[in-house]
Amino acid sequence: MAKPSFLILFFITITIHRPLVAQEAYFIDGYHGGVYGHYPAGQTAFITKMLKQYPDWSINMEVEPETWDVVKLRDPVAYEEFKKLFEDQSIRTGRVEYINPTYAQSYFFATSGESNIRQFSYGIELLRKHFPSAVFTTYSAEEPCFTSSLPYILKSFGFKYASTKNPNTMWGGYTRAFGGELVNWIGPDGTAITTVPRYAVEDLQPGSTWQSIAWFNSKDYIQKSLDAGIQHPVGMCIQDAAWSQGWAKGPWLGQDTTQFYTPTRYTTWRNYIANYSIGTPDEDWYFTQEDVLTSLVWGSEVMNTLAQEIRGAENTIVQAEKMAVFGSLVGNMQWPKRLIDEGWIKLLLSQHHDCWIVPYNNLQGGRTWADHVTEWTGVTHQNSQVIIDRSLKALNSKSGQRAVRLFNTLAVDRNEIARVKVPSTWGHSSWEVIDQQGKAYPTQLINEDGSTWMLFPASVPSFGYSTYTIRRGKATTGHAVSYRKEKGKYILESDLYRLVINPEKGGVIESLIAKKMNNKEYVDPASSWHFNELRGYFGEQEKFISSADQPARIRVVAQGPLLLQLAIDGFIGEHPFTQTIRLQQQEEKIDMGVFIDWQRNPAIGETGIAFSAENPRKAFYDDRYKLLVCFPAAINDQQIYKNAPFDVCKSQLENTYFNRWDEIKHTIVLNWVDLGSNSKDNSLALFTDHTTSYVHGSDHPLALTLQYSGRGLWGRDYTITGPTDISYSLMPHAGQWDSDRIWTKGELANEPLVATLIDAQANDVAQQSYLSIQDNAYELVSMEIKGTDLYIRLFNAQSDDADKQITFAGKADTIEWVELSGETSKAAQYTATGNQKTAIMANIPRFGIRTIKLSNAKIESLP
Repeated sequence: MAKPSFLILFFITITIHRPLVAQEAYFIDGYHGGVYGHYPAGQTAFITKMLKQYPDWSINMEVEPETWDVVKLRDPVAYEEFKKLFEDQSIRTGRVEYINPTYAQSYFFATSGESNIRQFSYGIELLRKHFPSAVFTTYSAEEPCFTSSLPYILKSFGFKYASTKNPNTMWGGYTRAFGGELVNWIGPDGTAITTVPRYAVEDLQPGSTWQSIAWFNSKDYIQKSLDAGIQHPVGMCIQDAAWSQGWAKGPWLGQDTTQFYTPTRYTTWRNYIANYSIGTPDEDWYFTQEDVLTSLVWGSEVMNTLAQEIRGAENTIVQAEKMAVFGSLVGNMQWPKRLIDEGWIKLLLSQHHDCWIVPYNNLQGGRTWADHVTEWTGVTHQNSQVIIDRSLKALNSKSGQRAVRLFNTLAVDRNEIARVKVPSTWGHSSWEVIDQQGKAYPTQLINEDGSTWMLFPASVPSFGYSTYTIRRGKATTGHAVSYRKEKGKYILESDLYRLVINPEKGGVIESLIAKKMNNKEYVDPASSWHFNELRGYFGEQEKFISSADQPARIRVVAQGPLLLQLAIDGFIGEHPFTQTIRLQQQEEKIDMGVFIDWQRNPAIGETGIAFSAENPRKAFYDDRYKLLVCFPAAINDQQIYKNAPFDVCKSQLENTYFNRWDEIKHTIVLNWVDLGSNSKDNSLALFTDHTTSYVHGSDHPLALTLQYSGRGLWGRDYTITGPTDISYSLMPHAGQWDSDRIWTKGELANEPLVATLIDAQANDVAQQSYLSIQDNAYELVSMEIKGTDLYIRLFNAQSDDADKQITFAGKADTIEWVELSGETSKAAQYTATGNQKTAIMANIPRFGIRTIKLSNAKIESLP
């Protein structure tokens, strides 16, 4: 065996005794909050002072944009100093990066996709007024402000990077742990964005219910990351902007290097990803909505109320904006920019994450976040109604009572029962409506909320209007909705359904037959649950109590040729309730509701769990114990689908049950959840009027969460102080959610036909469509006018990727596809088709969002 040479031994000796150079780690520091959340006077001066004191420190800002309006007024010196520090937006030398420019730091998973887009557009617009040089490169948030469709939204606004970490504020949830240093976060439409995930090895912090191990760059965390092959590990804590409340640290890790891993470099997200990380993602993450793991106090009175208020305001402002497009392009109305902007801004504020996670906290003037949601959404509703009224006035120069005009704000043809408010004196006569071909249709008058409404069957074209004349008389109808009593039970009949209601069992539905689906029975007779039963665990009685435990009384509220509405008056325990069931002719959805007149504040939910912030068990986690409305359905091989902002998720959950913070599952119903079938059995869609949670498992039927009362986040007592009033709908259908257009069916309820009485003239055009889409392929998300340009946002919820033609009943100088930032993506292919119409070719991928800009758009005036 040859002996090693002296030179080889020398190099071996040098290598053995050379000091090992530790791998550098990185840390994302900065500030979170704002004038609504927490941003005390003096905060800006404190931040600038710390930046000057620690020249190697970098910060990432997540501060509400309106904050700078306030700072500019009350602390102008600090405001100007911070602006100067902010001016350097270069990747390597810039020390300040704005990582969340949204208007109100919204939980994106709880609100509509259009709301999420407006959070960015209004927020970025205001920030650029204060910081003209601002560059928005990386999206990151201290709270779990994530949703599956963010990759496209971020990329379209110009972002290059993202992070799904929120290591220090996980009270309300977190994203699933996945991957290593960098991944491609891929959204439902295929858009990918380079992302720093919550690493697969980034465990939840032991002894905590609000942190992961990445919150402080501990030696254990960094070593665990290195061992997992993460070459440049990074931790994060975006501090609360509240130096006067104990957060006056400056650099989060402090100066005692024995407490955290060294060497650690503070950096901005964009500098870390561009210059220190591996640079190129080494794994694809096909992110689904079930990777957003959140647990708020679903079912509590305060959450139900604010979620309903937000949902209602979302629907009305979008529809008002579309009506303003009608009014401006067709009726020559001035675009109501101030009303629209104020309506949107108030809505965006109501979506602040603190509204959802700390609704009882005081915000301003001794009022809570929940109080402000009521105020803010009230402004949105008020402005929306003013906009709609102005639009109708511009479109209909003569008011009267000879006809009714219906406006359709969706891009699908509609055939449904319409409703218009009429004088109360009309209730003494019979009426019929006449379409443009002279055909007569029956009407039905009902009284609701102190007003008289006329119902009648109507057809209205895509984004257009129809006009029906009104006259005294009674048209015959080939179909009717009716009821009868047999052996003490109520049999409800429409052209589509037959329901059997059993008053002896609290008014539960014993049978639900879908006539046009081969008389499919939807009620599972073998289930121990009842269909449309109210059921929950009441702590004082220490047992589950059901509405089926006591008999109910049935009342007929409305009956006629078009609508049958029944009220079921019963008790759940000592508490009276009224459930409603509405059947309409030719209506696929069965509208339902529940009103519970609580006699006091009973404990509802899991009991026996003493509250502790550190205890991973919480009483409000397990929805099975909350008051539910249950739907045991006779559907084989059940499979859940649920919508999310610009997405539909095929659930991979075995069940929705969890009772620990470290086992959170995604159990959110945004607009609807569809109980489908893997064996191609029929399906059942459940629509709700607000964001809440649902329950489902092999041993538990689909159920909607109605009520929780007990300890919630931070030990706050989430009480019942008033009645519960919730609306929901069921829609039996034959195929899967996409083939039966469940997304569109939900939009029909969100944007009802806008009706007004007019004085129609003999030469009036009775029907007109201004925008239509081949095969009704895309959803018309929103429309707005900026200057003389019309912006149309579309979403492909269920169609294939084939080319589709969009027909616009007008002209434009140029037509372009634009990004959400306003930048041109590409020129559109379009041709004039005669009769002042323009045909635009579109190709939008499934779950894709696209925006068309029509420059100097014009439409012929309404005759």
